[in-house]
Amino acid sequence: MSTVVDPTADPSAPRAFSVPPRPDGPSFGRQVSALVRRNLFHIRRQPENLADVTIQPVMFVLLFAFVFGGAIAVSSGDYREWLLPGIMAQTMAFSSFIVASGLCNDLNKGIIDRFRTLPIQRSSILIARSASSLIHSSIGVVVMSLTGLLVGWRIHTGIIEALLGYLVLVGFGFVMIWIGIVVGSRLKTIEAVNGVMFTTTFPITFLANTFAPPESMPTWLRAFAEWNPLSSVVQAMRQLWGNAPAVGPDAALPLQYPLAASLIWIVGLTVIIAPIAIKAFDARTRD
Repeated sequence: MSTVVDPTADPSAPRAFSVPPRPDGPSFGRQVSALVRRNLFHIRRQPENLADVTIQPVMFVLLFAFVFGGAIAVSSGDYREWLLPGIMAQTMAFSSFIVASGLCNDLNKGIIDRFRTLPIQRSSILIARSASSLIHSSIGVVVMSLTGLLVGWRIHTGIIEALLGYLVLVGFGFVMIWIGIVVGSRLKTIEAVNGVMFTTTFPITFLANTFAPPESMPTWLRAFAEWNPLSSVVQAMRQLWGNAPAVGPDAALPLQYPLAASLIWIVGLTVIIAPIAIKAFDARTRD
């Protein structure tokens, strides 16, 4: 509390009045929750934004399960159960699209500059964007789980293994969010973001064990697919849920120990990409 002398008062009898200090702003938790609500509010106003995690995954499930499923042989014998973890991982990979386009849009419209004038921490913007993107993608996972139950997919293991499989999936989505932050901060337009993300993320999700076994691929392509981090995540989910047996001894090391490999990929990529993303966002918002 500071004291200021009123210049209009009698000099012989100065009167003092107090000026309240500037507020420090809401707590960090309230900052993040408010920004998450702000990001999710767009979904309520524009429900078509859910198409990428509702209509598109269901379309992939039905397309591959009933159109291509009969032509693809898998070790478990049931292609529909083998397929669902792959499509779930692909949908979570596409979470990078959401955060990249949303962040780029906010930067171009000056929303981030307005946030900087508020008494909030800059890190709350990235955390809120990550949290809202995970919620957005998790909606798609729920939709696909329900769709999978309708087409014959089941989890054959216990509750611990089931939850661990979903946890690995969310962890992979967290890594993809940091990639989206890098792209959304570096590129200047939505068109550039969509072009780069589509031409990189989309092929990588197919060059894995998501829709077809790597054993059927050429040798050089099989090596790429088996060392793809997405393949480790998918294989870990399949084994944790009892949707596929363990791979043969000729498979690459990450697929022989998929759960350990998935955790290494998730932690390692986060440690590498997160600082790059924070630096890119900081550089963009200081321009």
